[in-house]
Amino acid sequence: MPTPRLSQTPLPGIGVRYDLTTKDEQHVSVVAHRDGTRTLSAYERDDPDACSLSLRFTSGEATALIDALMPSHHSPSLLSTTDLGLVAERVELSALSHWNGRVLGDTRMRTDTGVSIVAVLRRAEAIPSPGPDFRLAGGDTLIVIGTREGVDAAAGILGRE
Repeated sequence: MPTPRLSQTPLPGIGVRYDLTTKDEQHVSVVAHRDGTRTLSAYERDDPDACSLSLRFTSGEATALIDALMPSHHSPSLLSTTDLGLVAERVELSALSHWNGRVLGDTRMRTDTGVSIVAVLRRAEAIPSPGPDFRLAGGDTLIVIGTREGVDAAAGILGRE
C-alpha cells in the first residue's frame, strides 16, 4: 500500500491545516485550531473545493476520536480491559464542577460506583494512583476504570456542577 499523501499548511492566527489524500483519492483535512479545537472536513471527489462534511470537535472530543481510531488497547504489551469486562475512560472536570477544590474521597467514587480512579492528568503532569486526600481542580482529566455501568455512573457524578 502506498504511503498516504499528507501535507501541512500553517494558518496564521488560526492554527495548522493538515490535508490527506487517501489511496481511494478521497481528500480529507483537519484544522488544528490554536484553542485546541479541531475541524475535520471531507471533500467531493469530483470537486476538491466542494466540502461534503465539516465537523468541529472540542479538544476532548478530538482525543476521544483519536482513541477510537487508534485504540491503545490494541498494543500487545497493554492489558486489554474489554476482554475482562472492564472499560477505561477519561473524564474531564469542568471549571464549574461541584468537585473543583474538593478532595477525591468526597466523591465516594469507589464506594458508590465500584470504579477506580487510576490517574489524574493536570496540565502537562500525570498523577498516578491519587489517594482520597488528593484535591481535584477544574480542568483535571481523571482516568477511570471499572465496568461500563460503573464508568457511566462515575461520569455522571464527576459531571455534577
